[in-house]
Amino acid sequence: MTDSARVAPPALTAAQLKALAFADGEVPHALKAGVPVEEADPHRKRRFPPVSVPACQTMLDIRAGRRAAAVAVQTFNWKDDLWGGESTLAAYEDGDARQVFAELRQSLDSCDAYEGEGWTGKIKVSVEREHPPRIGDEAVRFHETVAGESGGLGDNMDQVTVVRTGNTIATFTKMNVGARATFPADLIQRQTERLRAAQRS
Repeated sequence: MTDSARVAPPALTAAQLKALAFADGEVPHALKAGVPVEEADPHRKRRFPPVSVPACQTMLDIRAGRRAAAVAVQTFNWKDDLWGGESTLAAYEDGDARQVFAELRQSLDSCDAYEGEGWTGKIKVSVEREHPPRIGDEAVRFHETVAGESGGLGDNMDQVTVVRTGNTIATFTKMNVGARATFPADLIQRQTERLRAAQRS
């Protein structure tokens, strides 16, 4: 079959993304029923107004899967961990994920800090790039530090890892306060492998 005759596979659906997320019992040290997953509308209204730096808003929108064909969001609650984490699984039409990921890289080049609104009011956020893991087709990783959002407990310090695998982009966020956070590497690896296998079937 020639390239011109090749039919691009359809984007994974929200239901498929939910099925590819982790089920209860699959996440070590999770609280009972501590990994709920829900479909999300890629066109849902933003929770807060746009932030002060357009490039940073682009990064935030891509992390939320706002231009995807389908999105599923999973929440992680671990024992002995007050802050938890989240993954956003976003599926795109053929070729779109590669383009969106290129825009993510470009936006991070111009996003060192931004101001906006959060759950506690005005926030100031600094963004620090980190060496990405070798996983998926391409990946980026950075830390966001939100000054003073936790009411005297310390700065919010969130690790964000974004991985493109074929026509999907998965974002893994681990939250912490007063110290750097790390999302479990084995969960990122397992989720990436599931997304790859689903697109090959």
